[in-house]
Amino acid sequence: MTETMRGVFLPGNSTAEVREYPVPTPGHGQLVIKMGASGICGSDIGYIFHEYKTHKGLDGKPAYKGVIAGHEPSGRVVSKGPGCVRFDEGDRVLIYHIVGCGRCPNCRSGNFISCSDGRYREAYGWQRDGGHADYVLVEESTCIPLPEPLTYEDGALIACGFGTAYEGLKRTGIKGGEDLLVVGLGPVGMAAATIGRLLGARRVIGVERGAERIAFVEQTGLVDDIVVADDASADAVLDLTGGVGCAVAVDCSGSAPGRSTALEAAAEWGRVSLLGEGGRLETEVSDVMLHKQLTVFASWVTSLQGMEDLTGKLQAEAVHPDRVVSHRMSLSDAHQAYTLAAAGAAGKVVLVPEEQP
Repeated sequence: MTETMRGVFLPGNSTAEVREYPVPTPGHGQLVIKMGASGICGSDIGYIFHEYKTHKGLDGKPAYKGVIAGHEPSGRVVSKGPGCVRFDEGDRVLIYHIVGCGRCPNCRSGNFISCSDGRYREAYGWQRDGGHADYVLVEESTCIPLPEPLTYEDGALIACGFGTAYEGLKRTGIKGGEDLLVVGLGPVGMAAATIGRLLGARRVIGVERGAERIAFVEQTGLVDDIVVADDASADAVLDLTGGVGCAVAVDCSGSAPGRSTALEAAAEWGRVSLLGEGGRLETEVSDVMLHKQLTVFASWVTSLQGMEDLTGKLQAEAVHPDRVVSHRMSLSDAHQAYTLAAAGAAGKVVLVPEEQP
């Protein structure tokens, strides 16, 4: 008799269904991971949960292929297939959420997210079964060690949001003594504040609209000042910095007003990194950008090695990403968890098993 497990399917009508699936068997170079934590990402909400949408470049068809959802898992190896050389049963891992061809220039640099061969590029939770399940089948090549004392929730957060924030900040070259502006204090924004401090930011200023989220962020202590998002946000940031602005600004809001605030509140010779998905970039060019000599980056996730480097930094400094989690819910309560995340939960919503692996 085939052993079965639970997995979450997203019909695209703002519901999440817990279904029964066979427990996977690892093939060559593959591992079966017992899920320890699996995060719900904003892209899961906007592109799958409410309705099936697609990113540009994926042949115009829906990106979600009806697989088990979830691209932010971590857990423990319970079985491995032939050809696995790095991980053994019992090892704790987190999973880089894209499988690439392994041969194109992007894959060879560890940027599977930008694999140029559509025949082989697959994302967990989008084109192949993901982490919202009791077990997930993964390629060993996409796994990263999850060292103690980092938790499974830490690993799930690194697997997408924290990796995304790290790459965006790394490109700006942020260094000790600089002020950092984070626009949008959702999970990725809180990740940017955490990592900015880790990389040496002197002062972290956040911009956020939601009162519940502001209250949650304030109790985490991740930022020094919070500005309420409105038409005067940029002026308020300038006031806080003596009219200078912030050397580095990141937009995690994905909104046109948020991106404008990041640009307008950046200091002369400042660096601005755009992380939020969707929306438009609308700004006056000369005074806001040219005359201030700004550098603008657009950053999408991070590389496999970047994610492993970040994991090592967090371990070395004993920094736990799980402080941004506001709700922990069981796999059986996936619909409630998705509904909560879609409504704009104060922090990160994470699915966790009834018993840790």
